[in-house]
Amino acid sequence: MTGTGKLFGVGVGPGDPDLMTLKAARILSRAPVVAYFHKRGRAGHALAIAHAHFRPETLEMPLEYPLTTEVPFQDDAYTSALTGFYDLSSHRIAEALTAGRDVALLCEGDPFFYGSFMHIYHRLSGRHPIEVVPGITGMSACWTRAGTPITYGDDVLQVLPGTLSHEVLLARMRVADALVIMKLGRNFAKVRAALAEAGLTERAIYVERGSMPGEVILPLKDKTGDTAPYFAMILVPGRGRCL
Repeated sequence: MTGTGKLFGVGVGPGDPDLMTLKAARILSRAPVVAYFHKRGRAGHALAIAHAHFRPETLEMPLEYPLTTEVPFQDDAYTSALTGFYDLSSHRIAEALTAGRDVALLCEGDPFFYGSFMHIYHRLSGRHPIEVVPGITGMSACWTRAGTPITYGDDVLQVLPGTLSHEVLLARMRVADALVIMKLGRNFAKVRAALAEAGLTERAIYVERGSMPGEVILPLKDKTGDTAPYFAMILVPGRGRCL
C-alpha cells in the first residue's frame, strides 16, 4: 500500500448525536482531516451529528454532490456525473492519505448500508489502509422510535428501495414477512399503491426523520399527500412467533 495515512469510514448513526458510537467519537476527536458528503447549499446531516467531536484544528473536506434529484436515477447522465464525482472525491482523499494524514469520512447510518462511502471504499481499498466503523442504521432507529418490533421467530425481513418498479415492489411485498421501504421521496405514491395492492396498508407505519428533530410517526393510512422527504421510510412489522 502507498501512503501512511489511514481512511476511516465512520458511521455516525441515524441522526440523534447520542446514538453515535464511542469508537466513532474517539476517532473523530483525533482525525486531522474529516471529509463529508453534502448537497449544494447545505452542510449535511452527517456533519451536524458529528461536528461537536472535532478539534479546533480539524481540517474539513466537504464533498459536494454534483446533483441529487435534478436528473432521474435511471438517466445515463446521472451515472456519469456521480461516477466522476466519486473519482474526484477519492482522488482528494487519496492526496491527504499519501501526505501521511488520516482521514475520517462521515457516513450517515452505517457505512456499508446504502451509503456513498462504499463508492470511495471500492476505489481506495488495496491502495490505502481503511478501517470501517459501523453505525446504527436509520431503519433500526425508526422501528425503535415507533415502538415496533420488526421481526419475530423465523420472520424474513426485506429491505426495499422505493426506486424499484411497481411490479417488482409488489412481487417482493407479497412474499415478505416484514418490510422496510426506504428511498421514498417522489416514489412515495408508487410505494403506497403497491402496499395497498399487497393488502399491507393496515400494518404499515410511516416514519419521517426518525430520531431527529421534527420526527413524525403515524400509521401509513393516516399519511396525507403523495410525497415524502429523503429521511422517511415505511415499516411493515412481521407477525411471526410472538411467544
